[in-house]
Amino acid sequence: MEKQCPECGDKIVGRIDKKFCSDGCRNSYNNRVNKDSKNLIRNVNNRLRKNWRILEELNPEQKTKTSRAKLIEKGFDFNYFTSIYTTKKGTVYYFVYDQGYLKLDDGYYALVKRDS
Repeated sequence: MEKQCPECGDKIVGRIDKKFCSDGCRNSYNNRVNKDSKNLIRNVNNRLRKNWRILEELNPEQKTKTSRAKLIEKGFDFNYFTSIYTTKKGTVYYFVYDQGYLKLDDGYYALVKRDS
């Protein structure tokens, strides 16, 4: 029985468990199959990565303070974060991976970095 490549239909030559005739066909097939289903995940990850870079840039000393306007100016999106940490006192920190922020009074935010 001759196996056919699911992408181009060519004959598959080689190992018995080989599924595609070439790396190009394998890549094309997987890109086509995953394109629509992974778009949301890709967009969310890109937004998280951008938020993390902004926090990293504004917080080189591991702990600082910045304004909401400065975060927004750089493109920060407050809807995207990876975790929430609530202290015993009830203070709520929002984290994007290891970079966190805490809303202060008068439109300012405390930026912190979590120890690994």
